Amino acid sequence: MGKNKFGTYIVLGALLGGAASLLDRSTRNQVVGKSKKMFSTVRYYSQNTDALKLKIQEKKDKYETMYEKFSEDASYIKEKVDEIKQLTPQVKELVVDTKEAFVESKDEYKAIVNEQTQDELGKH
Repeated sequence: MGKNKFGTYIVLGALLGGAASLLDRSTRNQVVGKSKKMFSTVRYYSQNTDALKLKIQEKKDKYETMYEKFSEDASYIKEKVDEIKQLTPQVKELVVDTKEAFVESKDEYKAIVNEQTQDELGKH
């Protein structure tokens, strides 16, 4: 029983709110204008069903095109993610190899510097 009253009061509140908003002249004129336009459109399409079918077909085609484009984009992104997943181990290996090469080079540079230092100390 409480649910019925709640729904009733919501509907009543909406109706009272709508009626109160119509006290404003510009709101009232706007509602009347939009209502006239809506009824005119309904009347036009009820008399011209072919135009309505064409308009619906155009909207359908537009959304199908958007869906196809989105599907293509999603497929492309998935493909690129898969490529990155495949490249990740290769890149990791390359980074490890590069690090090892730098460590080895560092050791070689130290050895060269130590030899030069010892040679210079031996000359003095």
